[in-house]
Amino acid sequence: MSSSDCGVEDVALCAKFLDALPVTGAAVSVFGGAVPETVVCATDELAARLDELQFDLGEGPRWEAVRTRIPVLEPRVREGEHPLWPVFFSALLDTEVEALYDFPLTLGALDVGIVELYSTTSGALDRTDRAKALVLANQTAWNLLDRLLRVKESTASATITEASPLSRREIHQATGMVLVQMNVTPTDALLLLRGHAFAHGKTVRTIAGDVVARRLQFTPETE
Repeated sequence: MSSSDCGVEDVALCAKFLDALPVTGAAVSVFGGAVPETVVCATDELAARLDELQFDLGEGPRWEAVRTRIPVLEPRVREGEHPLWPVFFSALLDTEVEALYDFPLTLGALDVGIVELYSTTSGALDRTDRAKALVLANQTAWNLLDRLLRVKESTASATITEASPLSRREIHQATGMVLVQMNVTPTDALLLLRGHAFAHGKTVRTIAGDVVARRLQFTPETE
C-alpha cells in the first residue's frame, strides 16, 4: 500500500507528519478492541513495507509502542542490539532506514492505532519535533476514532432506539464526568464514551453506567 492507494483524506493524514517533521516516510494503522487492524495510509512503498513486516512478524518497535503505550524512538536504529525484535531488525538492515519513530495513538484508556515514521538519515528528534509529533498523534487519534464511529453508526443506526430517556440522562451525567476527568469538550467527552463502548463491544449506556458508578474512570495520558 502506498499513497496512490489511499483516499485524499487518508493521504493528508499521513502527509502532515512529513510536512511538520524531519522524516522520510509515514504510515498510520488503526486497531484496538473490536476493530480489526487496517492500514489507513502510507506515504511510500517503504513505509508500507515496514508496517507490513512488523505485522507479519509480530515484532518490531510498533508493537513495543503499542504494548507500552509510549513512543519508541530509535534515532540510530542500525546501531546496537534489539533483542525484542531481532528478526525485524535483520530485515531492516536490507533497507535504507536509519531511524524509526513510533507513536501510539491513544485516547485515555483507548488504544486507537499507531503512527510509524522512518528516516533515511540518522538522528534524534529534538524537543520541538517530539512535541509536534505528540500533538499530531493526538489529532490523528481523534480523527480516526471519529471516522470509526461514523462507519459503525452508519451500519447500526437501529441501535439508537435502545436508549431510553433515563439512559440518556445517565449518558449526559457520564459525559460531564468524563469531560472533567479528561479536560475536554462535551463533544469529545461523548466521543470518548462512544469509542470506549465500540472498542469493548458494549453499549454507550453500559459504559455510562460504569462511569457514573465509578467503576470506570477516564484519565489523560501523562508524560
